[in-house]
Amino acid sequence: MAAHRGTLWHLVGALLAALLLHATASAQLPQPGKNAIAASLIAESSAVAPGGTVTLALVMKPAKGWHGYWKNPGDSGIETQIAWDLPHGLTAGPIQYPVPGRLIVGGLMNYVYEGDYAQLIDVHVPADVAPGTALPLRARVDYLACTDEVCVPETAKVAVGLRAGVPGGPQASSPTFDRFRQALPKPLGSEGRFERAGNRFRLAVPLPAAVEPAEPYFFPLTDGALAYAADQSFSRSGDTLIVETDAPSNAASLPAVEGVLRLSDGNGLWLTAVPGRVPPAGEALGTEIQQSPVSLPAVLAALLGALVGGLLLNVMPCVFPILSLKALSLAKSGGDEGTARREAIAYTSGAMLICLALGAVLLGLRAGGSAAGWAFQLQDPRVILLLLLLVTAIALNLAGLFELPALDVGDRLARRGGHQGAFWTGALAAFVATPCTGPFMGAALGAALVLPTAAALAVFAGLGLGLALPFLALGFIPALRRRLPRPGPWMARLRRILSIPMFLTALGLAWILGRQAGIDGMALGLAITMVVALTLWWIGHRQGQRSAWLPLAPAALAVVAALILFPAAANGPPTSSAQTALDSEPFTEARLAQLQQERRPIFVYFTADWCITCKVNEKGALERAQVAEAFAARQVAVLVGDWTRGDAAIGRFLEKHGRSGVPLYLYYAPGKPVETLPQVLTPSRLVSMVS
Repeated sequence: MAAHRGTLWHLVGALLAALLLHATASAQLPQPGKNAIAASLIAESSAVAPGGTVTLALVMKPAKGWHGYWKNPGDSGIETQIAWDLPHGLTAGPIQYPVPGRLIVGGLMNYVYEGDYAQLIDVHVPADVAPGTALPLRARVDYLACTDEVCVPETAKVAVGLRAGVPGGPQASSPTFDRFRQALPKPLGSEGRFERAGNRFRLAVPLPAAVEPAEPYFFPLTDGALAYAADQSFSRSGDTLIVETDAPSNAASLPAVEGVLRLSDGNGLWLTAVPGRVPPAGEALGTEIQQSPVSLPAVLAALLGALVGGLLLNVMPCVFPILSLKALSLAKSGGDEGTARREAIAYTSGAMLICLALGAVLLGLRAGGSAAGWAFQLQDPRVILLLLLLVTAIALNLAGLFELPALDVGDRLARRGGHQGAFWTGALAAFVATPCTGPFMGAALGAALVLPTAAALAVFAGLGLGLALPFLALGFIPALRRRLPRPGPWMARLRRILSIPMFLTALGLAWILGRQAGIDGMALGLAITMVVALTLWWIGHRQGQRSAWLPLAPAALAVVAALILFPAAANGPPTSSAQTALDSEPFTEARLAQLQQERRPIFVYFTADWCITCKVNEKGALERAQVAEAFAARQVAVLVGDWTRGDAAIGRFLEKHGRSGVPLYLYYAPGKPVETLPQVLTPSRLVSMVS
């Protein structure tokens, strides 16, 4: 590390350089009273719960032509120094640096930031701080600001005011801090290996062959590992990226080498390498490889996974009744070939367009710096309320309380252009299916997030196509339609039976609403649901009369008002039901790293209250006594990431493991690579995993 060479000597050298160049470069010096790099301190949340942690950002804004330095500044420079003045009991963690850039001045390599950048610091508040206590945070920041010709040591006094909140209260997640965190290097999760061959430093980084860095460069944090200004070459040997460069002439034996592997501008991986054998150089990374990192087989595999995953969604309790409803529509249409095909195409179009729309919004959010994932909209309780009202209306319609042309399975639907109803039914099926992430689907959608935009949208469209495949097959294969039972009184009975899973879905949505928005939010949601149900009862009781639709306008206004006034979150974080059964603790990457250093086996899983697959796995596998006993016997640490209300840190971690949503199950055995478990768990699989 550059600090090992002596921060004092760097500072002295910088001062001498500044004095020598002052006469010729005075025009470049900052104006009196102003720093060349303006520093300010901001907090992610103005309130922090006792016992909690808040993230601060030291925002640095260099003037044009000036730059600041990374933790290891390279051949010259100094790292940022912070002297904190904190209230009693508060502790500040180390500075977290974003991925730097390179600047060569006079043959010396500098690791720098030439544009605005933010260094993050986590501050822990002790549990004994009384709620409402003011927490003023002050600090003196010393850093070096340089141009190509002159360096100026600068000092800034920064401060931010916090207040202790209610224990367990919500912590705000700022999109600005999401962008700051995206600029930080992500932990690689696996150890690299390094060796010295003569005067050459060689590093092997475990990196899947599907990941081709566009602008690779290794920034060493460990001082003396390699010659900073020397060229670096990169080659690929299977799932290993090999870095080669010159070693310093006075290279010493190092127990480990830490650093950041930059993949592209602002995107890098934090890694630690230990001494070991490095494979011979493989295929060099060339321009052609960098420009075409995505292979056609990868796109086809993701598309196939989306198709199969979408097909499996049809057995979910909230989707199956809708599919059955359209099948009944075909059965009652009398087998008309043209009607069947038009409705099948319309249903497919509705499902695919909704999946495309959700995918486009998701990609847009991620392009803006958000860590959103699939089913991102369900992290907003207002969307859950809207789904609750919609599913309740469908359930009441299936139960026969009222009829709407878009949902009617009678002859009137066919006569009045049943393809319109089919389109909106397909769109509805796709929208209510988003809480589900089943086999094949999770990996496919995770892959979509790293594909080019056109290929990613094709994967989302494939999900909608897979969802619509059963109805598409019924519409275009007469033999399948002929196997449908003939119309009769049984259809009315079946339709009412199908209302039962929809009512159960509505009940589950009400429970999720309570988990996300608290008891007050759930009460408001049930109240507005009752208003909608009474309105539909009025409509159904007076079906066919002109006055039947009169209450619809005030009911719609009530729904809009409820959505506007609805609380965004509850007073406390949700807790997974399996968390108690497995004696687990909340997931953080810091806690995961600490447990790995302790050489403990670790089971990490990510869940959400609106994820049906997650809840099935928790009830059917994670909460079983034999699983808890096996985990306790092996002292398996369990970390739970709850994504019910969205969490940028969890979103980034999911993305790092090739997923865009939950569930995700990981097992870290000491000394072995991380194991990704299937999305459908069994008790025997979990027990054998730790045996």
